[in-house]
Amino acid sequence: MDRFILLLLAGILSGFALLRVPLNGTFLESVSPVTDIIGILAILVFSLFLIYKGIMAMLGK
Repeated sequence: MDRFILLLLAGILSGFALLRVPLNGTFLESVSPVTDIIGILAILVFSLFLIYKGIMAMLGK
């Protein structure tokens, strides 16, 4: 279970890293809005699932 939680935390961290990556002046500058959306979705999905798993663990299910 600990590895699963660490995997979720790594997903959240990678979402934040994807938001902070500088793409200005590179050929990937045109996909910057797409990487922002993917980063935000990664943060939201992994955070919500981590909250869900925490609530289920508190309820004992």
